[in-house]
Amino acid sequence: MTLREEFERREANFLSVYGCQSAHTRGRAVPEAACPIRTAFQVDKDRILFSNAFRRLKLKTQVFLNPSGDEYRTRLTHTLEVAQIARTIARAMFLNEDLAEAIALGHDLGHTPFGHGGELVLKEIFSASFSHQAQGLRVVQVLENNGRGLNLTFEVRDGIVKHSKGYGKIMPDDPRELPVSMEGRVVRVADIMAYLNHDLDDAIRSGVICETDIPGECTRVLGATHDARITTMMADLIAQSKPHDGQLVLNMGDTVYGAMTALRHFLYERVYRSPTVHNEFVKAKKIMSELYAFLLEDESVLAEELARMRLPALTSTHCSRERMVCDLLACMTDRYALSLYARTFFPAQMR
Repeated sequence: MTLREEFERREANFLSVYGCQSAHTRGRAVPEAACPIRTAFQVDKDRILFSNAFRRLKLKTQVFLNPSGDEYRTRLTHTLEVAQIARTIARAMFLNEDLAEAIALGHDLGHTPFGHGGELVLKEIFSASFSHQAQGLRVVQVLENNGRGLNLTFEVRDGIVKHSKGYGKIMPDDPRELPVSMEGRVVRVADIMAYLNHDLDDAIRSGVICETDIPGECTRVLGATHDARITTMMADLIAQSKPHDGQLVLNMGDTVYGAMTALRHFLYERVYRSPTVHNEFVKAKKIMSELYAFLLEDESVLAEELARMRLPALTSTHCSRERMVCDLLACMTDRYALSLYARTFFPAQMR
């Protein structure tokens, strides 16, 4: 028996009937030999961790663009916090922690520079159907490894493309919008738990809001500290989630869910749509729009930047030039986009 098979045997004995066993994965798009040491979901987790797209998350905006402080969250630290919350919930519910972590680590690989502002720009100038979750699936299937992709399991790919809920319901009414695995559904909830808390922290740190601005209901129900809020949310989800009609249904009590909803509304109105944040996204929109037009026109620079970013070359793909420019911009970090913009549009310094 290989070490992987031993792990699979342990999963069969330990996981809930609602958990996804590694041995029961629906498999990969391109069949490959199983690793003798790691389960399929452990392999996926490692492939994401070692990918170029994952490393770029450290220089992609979460909420505040190009902050000077060292302690603001980036898309990478957000991802790590989501992964930790998802693992804690999965463990408590006897679900597959490796699958939950793999989905969490990959869930934001398709995010653009400059946060959701960058995503909105690409919706306007490339396609109204552009979304960071669909782009994330494209990253792991097409763009990584110079066009070969990461060849992840179906469950991880499904969790990545269905992780986001925008400003809609945490759990959609349409079951087709839900991840097929309970682990993927846990990541959806862990994502909102993470950003509600760390975006609140960063907004206070930046001076956009004060602690006294937080709605009293949120503090009274969820707690006055980051740790207390996270613990309250996780504990309530774990306690309130129950089997129904042969499925485990993730649920929260009315009191805690109401406080989370109120906190979410508060952040959208007072932080995400605040003049401080919005004015910076106006600048980001100008940068993204002008780079898009320039790269679309200059094929030689586009080819050079694709090679620099280790993305598939124009000659190796059948997609349109517009699609490749979109891919290039979406993969850029904030720093890369700012640097390319400066090199392209600012006068060169003479020596």
